[in-house]
Amino acid sequence: MSKNISINFELSPADNDRLANLCGAMDDNLKTIERRMGVEISYRGHAFKVTGSNLHSLAVKKILLNLYLETQTVKGKAKTIAADLVHLAILDADVLEAAPTALDAKYDEMVTIKTKRGLIKPRNENQQNYVRNVITNDISFGVGVAGTGKTYLAVACAVDALERQEIRRILLTRPAVEAGEKLGFLPGDLSQKVDPYLRPLYDALFEMLGFEKVEKLIERNVIEVAPLAYMRGRTLNDAFIILDESQNTTVEQMKMFLTRIGFNSRAVITGDITQVDLPRGQKSGLRHAIEVLVDIPGVSFNFFQAKDVVRHPVVAHIVQAYEDHEQKENRRKNDKLKAQQTSAQNQDDHNDQ
Repeated sequence: MSKNISINFELSPADNDRLANLCGAMDDNLKTIERRMGVEISYRGHAFKVTGSNLHSLAVKKILLNLYLETQTVKGKAKTIAADLVHLAILDADVLEAAPTALDAKYDEMVTIKTKRGLIKPRNENQQNYVRNVITNDISFGVGVAGTGKTYLAVACAVDALERQEIRRILLTRPAVEAGEKLGFLPGDLSQKVDPYLRPLYDALFEMLGFEKVEKLIERNVIEVAPLAYMRGRTLNDAFIILDESQNTTVEQMKMFLTRIGFNSRAVITGDITQVDLPRGQKSGLRHAIEVLVDIPGVSFNFFQAKDVVRHPVVAHIVQAYEDHEQKENRRKNDKLKAQQTSAQNQDDHNDQ
């Protein structure tokens, strides 16, 4: 068991507004860090003291220094440190503690998108490999549980490619399948009907480009939103295409989509095969694509797990609990099937005698 140590340091330059934003209301941000990292944090003015194990104390010092940098004033106003930023900073610390090697320098240079949150870059090794594959392959699959950054990073890569003028437009699509609910008739034009299904993609775009710029790009058809069914018959050149919620495509829809890819285009297909909303008995196009395309050059697959979740920490625990339950159920079914087969075999042997 490692011995507890105390680390003392100061945050500079001294700025009371930035300090207040770092600590959060009623020191909520500091309490979150204490609870998650198993340390004690005390401070007087801008002088901080962190007490805990050596590795954890050093990690918390790094977290606080990085978050204080995030509070730098914009137009005379200190930036607020929200709970999600604290969570991501802690995830970074966990990665550094588990694997002290830094992210690949060249890879860091590839993803340089300024947003209200600052620079977008991968938070773990799986995300690192995912973005590298998106950048270097014509077709990339991001498969895994909710909250692992699949869609967000795909949009980030699309915005990056557009800003660098590597492509001329971004196309967002997904199958319009209801998630187990009967929504009925949706009013409005085509875009308004599809908007509720594509809200996660819109939210990412608004964060990275701003609402007004996204609206202008949509008006000029630089960013295009369309349901998957409207892809039939098209050939998409000079485009970055994102197919979200692809677990709800049929085999025929997935084949149709993949054969739309034209010259100088890239496609990213994201989905979670544990959340298929297709009618019972209908095979997911995503599952089928994983089986069929695994050895095709120019096509990459990245699989995310509960440990890659970058949302609220309880989400990772929920996902892991569901995965563990599913594994138990599968083992129980297999044991029951084996018992039935053994019983049937014993009965056959008895009849033969």
